[in-house]
Amino acid sequence: MRTIDLNADLGEGYGRWPLDDRGLLDLVSSANVACGFHAGDPQVMERTVADATARGVAIGAHPGYPDLRGFGRRELGATPDEIRADVTYQVGALAAFCMAAGTRLRYVKPHGALYNRAARDEGAARAIAEAVGTVDTDLAVLTLPGSALAHAAESCGLRAAREAFLDRAYRADGTLVPRGEPGAVLHDPADAAARAVRLATEGTLLAADGTVLSVTPDSLCVHGDGEGAVALLRTVRDALTAAGLTIRPCAG
Repeated sequence: MRTIDLNADLGEGYGRWPLDDRGLLDLVSSANVACGFHAGDPQVMERTVADATARGVAIGAHPGYPDLRGFGRRELGATPDEIRADVTYQVGALAAFCMAAGTRLRYVKPHGALYNRAARDEGAARAIAEAVGTVDTDLAVLTLPGSALAHAAESCGLRAAREAFLDRAYRADGTLVPRGEPGAVLHDPADAAARAVRLATEGTLLAADGTVLSVTPDSLCVHGDGEGAVALLRTVRDALTAAGLTIRPCAG
């Protein structure tokens, strides 16, 4: 039986700026829950954990830079020591909400600029991996295949789960096209569904320049804050199911 995980970023409302993303929880198998630094707050975290638990969705921590104004997508240049402390704080907080809800945290996936930095910066990657291991050595780390963070996680005795994006363009080297560049974000549900099936069945995708990349993902991601995210995810899930795949979490 072929299986694949579908993940999305959840709990990214904040205070008086609510974001009703519960529709995504009916479609994903794993939820990357914002931990209050780039988005979310304690009440949003608590509610998102409860909603995910009620649906049997695996919960992952989605720590980012302390940058609510920039939604965690600005590179702040934090030191490895700062990153280690910030990630420990955020992952520990979400783990506590999971415990209170009678469930457990399964994995960690950095957000935005921190994710991109950890893909190439060994110091930042090591700081994140050490922070995750400090909280719980059973946690997986969800990241780009072959990235600095994947190597750091494995060197710290953690499982590195491989991720591919359905709504982001790729460069020929396997990294993501920066959001500020034209065509960096993909919106067509049919294109995302075709990419999902190709990734899950063939382990390949097309980079923006036409290069065929070899990618064998454990999990496929759609950004929960994107326009039309629910419709896109529904189309993707239907296509994967039609192709004979079972949707289930990749982090146990």
